[in-house]
This record gives sequence, C-alpha cells and structure tokens, in this order.
Amino acid sequence: MERLNTLFTFSIIYPAVLLQAFSLRSYASPLDQKTSSAFFIFGDSTVDPGNNNYIQTTPENVAATKPYGQNGFFGGPTGRFSDGRVITDFIAEYAKLPLIPPYLQPSAEFTNGANFASGGAGILSETNQGATVIDLQTQLKYFEEVQKTLSEKLGDEKAKELISEAVYFFSIGSNDYMGGYLGNPKMRELHPPEEYVGMVIGNLTNSIQTLYGKGARKFGFLSLSPLGCLPAFRAMKLEMTKEEGCFEEASALALGHNSALSSVLTSLEHLLKGFKYTNSNFYNWLSDRIQNPSEFGFKEGVNACCGTGPFGGIYTCGGTKEIKQFELCDNAEDYIWWDSFHPTERIHEQFAKALWSAPLSLVAPFNLENLFFDKDKLTIADVEDDPEKALCYN
Repeated sequence: MERLNTLFTFSIIYPAVLLQAFSLRSYASPLDQKTSSAFFIFGDSTVDPGNNNYIQTTPENVAATKPYGQNGFFGGPTGRFSDGRVITDFIAEYAKLPLIPPYLQPSAEFTNGANFASGGAGILSETNQGATVIDLQTQLKYFEEVQKTLSEKLGDEKAKELISEAVYFFSIGSNDYMGGYLGNPKMRELHPPEEYVGMVIGNLTNSIQTLYGKGARKFGFLSLSPLGCLPAFRAMKLEMTKEEGCFEEASALALGHNSALSSVLTSLEHLLKGFKYTNSNFYNWLSDRIQNPSEFGFKEGVNACCGTGPFGGIYTCGGTKEIKQFELCDNAEDYIWWDSFHPTERIHEQFAKALWSAPLSLVAPFNLENLFFDKDKLTIADVEDDPEKALCYN
C-alpha cells in the first residue's frame, strides 16, 4: 500500500478518453459558422492551459518544461499536459473562438470565456489538498469574479446574456478516485466505493446547480476513462502483483462515476428548465483504442511516449520530478498516451471532433455543435426562470 500511496500523490489526471477518429468530411465542418457563445472551462490537468504556472504547487502538477508542448503549435511548453493542444483548444477553434485564456494569466480578457482548470484538481476540496491546486469550489469562486468583471465591462444585461448563452465544460473527477480514494487509506476505510462515488457526484451536482443559479444553461461533460489502463496504473499493477494488465479497481470506480453522472444529468434535464448538456461514453471509446490501436491509426495503445520504466508508467516526463531522467518516443502521433497519465494532442483532437459534431447516437442528448449554435430550443423564458426554484435537487 505504501507504493500505492506514493503513486497517487502524483495528482494529475486521467485523460479521459478517446473516441473514434471521426473525419471532418463525415459531418459539417466545425469552421463553417461562428458562435456567439462564450466558453467557460472547469477541470483538472486534462484541460489545464497553464493556470498552475501561476501558483506554488508540486512539480507533478506543472507542465512548464520540454518536452511538453514539443510539437511546435505553441512554440514550447505552456503548462498543458500534452505534446501540444488539449481538447478545449480544439473546441474553441471549432466555435471560431480564440484560445480561451487561463484565468490566472495576467491581463487576460474574458469576454470569450475563461479556463479555470488546474492540474491535480478534484471535485472534492480534500483531493490533493496538500499539493496546492485549484479545486472545483475555488474554480467556481473565480467564475464569480469573472461574472462581476463582465458586468462592470458590458453592463448587467449584456453580461447576463453572455452568461446564459455560454457553454460550461467540465473535465474533472479522476483525481478524486486516484489520489483522493485509492491513494488515501483513511478515505477507503471510512467510505465504501459506492458511497464515495455518491460524495463525488453530489459535489459535482451542487456545482452544476450553482452555475445554473447564476444563469448557466448549456453544459458539456467528459466522463472518466478506464483509469486502470493508464500507463501509471499498469506499472503499479506490475510492481504489486507481477502481472501485466489494467488495474481493475480503478477502472471500476470510473465506471461507477460515469453511471452515476449519467443518471444525475438525466434528472437535471427534467428538473431544471432550459438545462441542456452533452455527455459521451468515453470509457468504451478509449478501451477500443487501447485494445486495437491500429484500427484507429495508432501504433501504440499501452505505453506512454514520455516517461520511465515499464509502460512509461513512472511519471518522470519533463525532468522536474524526483527522478530527472526520462525516455521520449520518436513520434508522439503514433501514441495514445503522451505521458504516464495524459493523452497526446492527436487524441485530444479526435475526441474534440466527436464531441463537436458526432451523431446523437454517440453523444447525447446534444453534441457540442448543437450547444454552441442551436438556440431554437433555448428560449428567453428558459433563462429568465427563477433559478432558486430549481436548486432543490439533491
């Protein structure tokens, strides 16, 4: 268990997943139209654009050195836990929005949205608390500050309209199960898995309701991947049991989380007037790529491009952690996993395309293109409704 505790102090995250390689030719081009919707992002290192560069956190929660950002799009490391861009960068591109800035970036302008995500963050405030990360509750407080700034800049009415038409995107939760539960013997002793999942989902539900009460109506969610198949978990299982394969206890928690999230979103859709969302089965899509990478244009679905040890699962990429040496693959585009916990830019782009314009049989009940552009089902009455009446859901 000591080894397990050490592994999970690494915070960071999960990459949630992959989806099928949808060609832009299969759907309407994401670049054909322009949205009037702003884009607000809440999450962990899967979508952190560099907020952790501005706080005093642990080396495991910062991606500010090469080879992060090595593919040249940004000209170097930005704080993104990727060889280049992450999913929210592509979504902003498809909506013809500029890159959404980190909230903590000095002099950032927020009329197109803000990204509050922080590597290592969890839904529960207790997750990675000692590592100094920006947990979800703090991210919501930052959103309140942005809301005030927008009202001062645009006036109350225009700010209210911007808030109601914006899309609110969540990519968070894996750290709660990795470091927050599997790596926390006390939490495991106090709460059986189902009860702990209920705690996490309950806090996420409260966050959704908080934003709804402030005028938010359109939400996007990345469900969790098979966490046990991350290179870091494969390496841990090999060390603990001398057997290869995914660490099933972690993946089971992810499945439980995804099932509970789906049920909650269905309930909220019926309870909250004007509530619209997109959700997707990332768990199965990622599993498909891991098991059959060549079918989706990849050569490697198990090992990380950047890391050390079996599967590249020892989290050393970047050379800033306790172990300074790391190995780097020749071509990250051949790989599903960039480092021990995160996917490559190519994977981020693939699931961004799927979330954006995949048929509703693959993302439900709306895809992101619907949320950014289709307003015929979101009426003035939807956003003028008294939010206090809707906040009774538990």
